[in-house]
Amino acid sequence: MPYIDATGVKLYFEEAGEGHPIIFLHEFGSDSRGWKTQVRYFSRAYRCITFNARGYAPSDVPDDPTLYGWELAVNDIAAVMRGLAVEHAHLVGLSMCGYAALQFGLRYPKRASAIVAAGVGSGSAPSQQDAWSRETSILARAFIERGMDAMARRMAHGQTRIQLKYKDTRSWEEFQERLRHHSPLGMSNTMARCQGVRPPLHDLADQFSTMRTPVLLALGDEDAPCLETNLMLKAVLPNAGLWICPNTGHTINLEEPTAFNAQLDSFLAAVERGSWRRGHPEIEAESDLKLEMTCDTRTKAVARYCNTPGASQ
Repeated sequence: MPYIDATGVKLYFEEAGEGHPIIFLHEFGSDSRGWKTQVRYFSRAYRCITFNARGYAPSDVPDDPTLYGWELAVNDIAAVMRGLAVEHAHLVGLSMCGYAALQFGLRYPKRASAIVAAGVGSGSAPSQQDAWSRETSILARAFIERGMDAMARRMAHGQTRIQLKYKDTRSWEEFQERLRHHSPLGMSNTMARCQGVRPPLHDLADQFSTMRTPVLLALGDEDAPCLETNLMLKAVLPNAGLWICPNTGHTINLEEPTAFNAQLDSFLAAVERGSWRRGHPEIEAESDLKLEMTCDTRTKAVARYCNTPGASQ
């Protein structure tokens, strides 16, 4: 099996196709196999790279909890790029690794040529943060105490994942089966160290306002925990667009693969021809003024939008 060394932890990877690299980054409840539909499509024109995060076999599953965390997840992206001699790449991340992709954009602004952050933001909104801290702590213990069979059933039947079952039962069963075979130790440590203690995206609004990397934000309209945060990100990221897929939950690339691929294809094509931009020169001054809003003011503005009748339709 092919591996890349990431500071003493081996990361399993696969690649297919030739062209500009796209690195697909999986969510907490999946692994690199969750991107198979995207890899089959985009490998016709791109060099598609997937890898399993630390804690997800056949990548290493460290016993030491300190070898997990969101900062290490960001550094692992850089390690994969270094190991495969990739100088610049498009990053496509879902949920947990959509977060890592955005953080990578802040830390390595010249190495991400474009970022797709899908289904990001759970637990990030100010109203969610206390509950998120409690929930991640409980779930981290549950993976060890209850085992993967029980936790896989629970996660697959969650309110933002059950949509997949009624759209594509076979894909939902495959998702649950993959989840059942994950390491409970790896899942526990990832939940506690990578999910539970990461800085909320709302706290990074000022940093995001300086990030010029082209970004596509993508989420389902039934992925309720992420809606408010994506509106905030759209408001503060200077070069971001927001696509909301109707009647869709958290596993957006599995639920609506054709629509997801089409949006991603269109976004990357616009980036590569230099036509992806947020506004026009004559309104740059107005946009810059808006970016000077304080984080609190932004949050209040998003909250007002979310509470407007019909705003979430």
